[in-house]
Amino acid sequence: MRVLGIESSCDETGVAIYDTERGLLAHRLFSQIAMHAEYGGVVPELASRDHIRRVLPLLREVLADCGLNLNDLDGVAYTSGPGLIGALMTGAAIARSLAWGLGIPAVGVHHMEGHLLAPMLEETPPELPFVALLVSGGHTLLVDVPQIGEYRILGESVDDAAGEAFDKTAKLLGLAYPGGPLLAKLAERGRPGIYRFPRPMVDRPGCDFSFSGLKTFSLTTWQNSGQTEQDKADIALA
Repeated sequence: MRVLGIESSCDETGVAIYDTERGLLAHRLFSQIAMHAEYGGVVPELASRDHIRRVLPLLREVLADCGLNLNDLDGVAYTSGPGLIGALMTGAAIARSLAWGLGIPAVGVHHMEGHLLAPMLEETPPELPFVALLVSGGHTLLVDVPQIGEYRILGESVDDAAGEAFDKTAKLLGLAYPGGPLLAKLAERGRPGIYRFPRPMVDRPGCDFSFSGLKTFSLTTWQNSGQTEQDKADIALA
């Protein structure tokens, strides 16, 4: 069975074809980072419009990579949420239209479940049951996975997710968009032990996370520092 996958939840357009016997046949990804950089963050309307432009050309490319045509597909899967509503609707409309025209099933996939099960595509997938730490943009989850389709959330962020904390801290420090990767790179030049940041929620029962306070602590630490590039690196490492 060959399944076309379409991902359009935020600022990247992803298209792939998966064969249940041969595995991942081909995939293409287009990033909108350059477009959104001018605004310092993702603009939902622009993201949606760009997905409209990108999905079908990427689909033609992956079909060519596999030596297949549309009639060789047995199903279409698409990201159904969570994500930017306009971007999700774009992917869903294209996926369901294709499926209807080809007379094959269309299946909406939960965004977080897609991330959770992505390691199953690796040559050495994790053995069930397993526990996964899922860190994706606006979501941070600790999930118990007894079997595929059965999930139990052990903990989640009560405020900002880890990715949001990275991006927002980077913006506070004056780093360009997207700030998260730049902050991680900057941390490589930091000096260990210069700053000691609090570790939220460690004194409470349960496995929930909290990251919003780290932004405030980063800002006050930066304001009280010498505000040099080395200070930025030390804060990024902390």
